Amino acid sequence: MTLWSKVIGTGGYLPETIRTNHDISQLVDTSDSWIYERTGIKSRHIAAADETASSMAEHAARQAIAMAGIDAEQIDMIIVASGTPDRVYPSTACLVQQRLGIKNCVGFDIQAACSGSVYGMSIADQYIKTGFAKTVLVIGAEICSRIVDWSDRSTCILFGDGAGAVLLTADAQPGILATHIHSDGGYEDLLYCPVPALPGARYCSNFKNNHATTLTCFCIPGTGLPICGHAGPIGSNLSGR
Repeated sequence: MTLWSKVIGTGGYLPETIRTNHDISQLVDTSDSWIYERTGIKSRHIAAADETASSMAEHAARQAIAMAGIDAEQIDMIIVASGTPDRVYPSTACLVQQRLGIKNCVGFDIQAACSGSVYGMSIADQYIKTGFAKTVLVIGAEICSRIVDWSDRSTCILFGDGAGAVLLTADAQPGILATHIHSDGGYEDLLYCPVPALPGARYCSNFKNNHATTLTCFCIPGTGLPICGHAGPIGSNLSGR
């Protein structure tokens, strides 16, 4: 019998705090109309100090599970797409698994930036169609506000925080017909966020765009001193008012 992936539940979570375009115009030289005309964005949600990717993911996951009307224990795979995980390891998926009280399932993270949730759906689809999983929870969760440089108007206007979840299950009727994903590492310098390889270093904040001047800072434990690096010149694609 041919198996298909079918969406049976969705959920989402947005933090309470909202940062409007007007708020950002108090931080950098921009305006509400300038941002909206170029991005369609009016506001973005900002995570509270006690919120994490896994806590937001849990809220979204519980909504998806409630919509599907299933028991969480029926989930046999959790995929979390995030560039801002709680920890390098264990995976955020495992932390979500713990929060949901699921004892026996596979959990792992993927990192594919803005397309992470699409990649997660494609991976889940393959596992379901090949019979290796029956019910898969796919979550995208990001806290970009903690890595964005809020003094760089070419990037800080674009990002916010939140989580979304999709629950898929195997079905005899067609659901997801096909997925097609693609990558090109040749554009690595267009937008990137480095992670320090210094032993014991703690990541503070950074979001770099080759069209903007930004600052990269890492804190060295026990010193309180940052190590900072400078990025390229301000460009003209998003820098004018």
